[in-house]
Amino acid sequence: MLCLESLDANILSMAIQNITKPLRKYVRHLIEARDENLNEADTVRRIISVFADVLGYDRLEDISSEAQMKGKYVDFIIKIKDVTRLLVEAKGAKEKLRDRHIEQAQSYAARNNYNWVLLTNGVEWILFHLTFEDGIEYERAFTIDLSKKDVFKDSAELLAVLHKKAVKSGELEKFWGRTSAVAPDSIGKCLFKESVMRVLRREIRKEYNHLIDPEDLVDAIRDMLTPEAREAIGRIRLRKTRRKKKKSIKLKKPKGKITTPTKSIALPKNISSPKTPPMHPSAPHSSG
Repeated sequence: MLCLESLDANILSMAIQNITKPLRKYVRHLIEARDENLNEADTVRRIISVFADVLGYDRLEDISSEAQMKGKYVDFIIKIKDVTRLLVEAKGAKEKLRDRHIEQAQSYAARNNYNWVLLTNGVEWILFHLTFEDGIEYERAFTIDLSKKDVFKDSAELLAVLHKKAVKSGELEKFWGRTSAVAPDSIGKCLFKESVMRVLRREIRKEYNHLIDPEDLVDAIRDMLTPEAREAIGRIRLRKTRRKKKKSIKLKKPKGKITTPTKSIALPKNISSPKTPPMHPSAPHSSG
């Protein structure tokens, strides 16, 4: 379920141990804030306390409140050694979180090339990963609800990747690498490749002595997926492998006339070159 297997076991285990007990304590207060419909300003203060008392950040050195850039506000920023690691957008305790709530943080992140934005009302925590290659694109890295007691352990494990020690050691980036690799759209892109379909067709033919058309196989796999999985994968189709054209090497013609150098052939010492016999003067004719 969780994409934490590739992370450093010692750092992750330490982070989980550090946050579990204080997190249980704070969950009660965060749920009370939601039930009492606490306003945004008071909710922000409680969330900052979670970062300080649960996730290991220093209130004075690591947490900067309400950053502004060209009219765009972010509720607070998490820094480690003066390097910004996370933008936090907080909402009122009872407010339902929407992806559009990170628009201000997105603009701020894009201007500074920050990849992580957290949206939270104290009880629900949504972590976004942002990229800026073709405009601003974002994906959810995780979503947790601290009010759900039956999955509290899973929630704590996910929240542990935001612990200062985990972020400092690069575990957050490793977590994203694994999360994005096993995401439905990533698996879908690989699963429906022509090369993968070729292997499946071969194995099915071995097992059942029947050769299936590639398009029919794609349709069969599509029917096996849940509607949620199909939506996450996007357009399902056979992805044909593009074969790279071999580049022909063209020899450049040398400029000017080509002259062939003449080489003298040295003869072995024991072979002398043929000599032209000397010319003898013809004998004078005698007169009778």
